[in-house]
Amino acid sequence: MTVSETTRFSAVTSADGSTIHVCQDGPPEAPALLLIHGSASSARSWDALVPLLAGPGAGAEARRVVRIDLLGHGRSDKPDDGSYAIPDQARRVGEVLDRLGVGHAVVVGHSSGGVTATALAEQRPELVSGLVLVNTGPGLGAFIATGSGAPAGPVQWPPSDEQIRQLASTGFSRPGYRVPDALLDEVRAMTPHSFTATMQSTRAYLEQRVLPDRLAGLGKPLLVLFGEDDRRWRSSSAAEYLVVPGARVELLPGLGHSPILEDPPRVAGPLLDFAALHG
Repeated sequence: MTVSETTRFSAVTSADGSTIHVCQDGPPEAPALLLIHGSASSARSWDALVPLLAGPGAGAEARRVVRIDLLGHGRSDKPDDGSYAIPDQARRVGEVLDRLGVGHAVVVGHSSGGVTATALAEQRPELVSGLVLVNTGPGLGAFIATGSGAPAGPVQWPPSDEQIRQLASTGFSRPGYRVPDALLDEVRAMTPHSFTATMQSTRAYLEQRVLPDRLAGLGKPLLVLFGEDDRRWRSSSAAEYLVVPGARVELLPGLGHSPILEDPPRVAGPLLDFAALHG
């Protein structure tokens, strides 16, 4: 999970006894950016982006970048009897920030990580100074990959490399882009229960209320970045976030569902500009 020799690793025990893995980069005294990964991924999904946010490449805008492995992912616990509901995931994220002494942060979520970010803003608005959603579908009506509201899971566990690559294929659209081997490892590190429960929880949260409606009344600055060639969510659905007062929506041509991996500099630029205004 290391992106540099200065990455700081720790573990936080949440109120329900779960161990949540945390890594931090950048100046500890700098304004905080919290990065929340999507389903079947981990903090490693941000590896290529972090040096542009926390390292020399960020210049004067360098941030204290906090990444976590949500319950069920990466190096965090994966209990079969734990709750993977989105509100519970968000609660644990808030507890991590409390333990780290982060009073507020610009919160960035990729894919379903944006759903958890939204729930955090609902639960703990004082912690969230601004929200950035990267290819986070606003509601299930925008989903285009299957009729289930989530990618179909492998039929065996652990899944084969071929099964994982097939599962992940709709996550990328840039010509010639190869799914990283690290992504295969992250899926294999999950349990069948944590994989399935995570997907079901995201669907349940979106069924209750779409994200633009949840965000419209919160008064939080919002930036939506969306790969225009997303093969999981209709990129035109990003316009639905414009019901949020002051929201900014930016489509990224030539990129798919995972611009944080496909072209990190194109995400880092607008993200740092937004953080400078609202962080």
